[in-house]
Amino acid sequence: MMEAKPGASSARSQSPFYTPVQAADFVKLSWRTLERMRQNGEGPAYRKHGRYIRYHIADLEAWSNTHAMTRTDAAPRA
Repeated sequence: MMEAKPGASSARSQSPFYTPVQAADFVKLSWRTLERMRQNGEGPAYRKHGRYIRYHIADLEAWSNTHAMTRTDAAPRA
């Protein structure tokens, strides 16, 4: 049986920051897609901690919420 992945509440109790690989897994994208979005000024907000890129879980959730859709022919809300 697979172990459940930690959700937002669990992540906040540990560290609210995800690496790009963890963040990509959280939003179900490849890390390369997330990297491309970051280079193009798209995607979720990120932070630089020294030379390291980190995504805050609240920023990932907020970005995902802005892409909620109710119809397949509608453009995402910006």
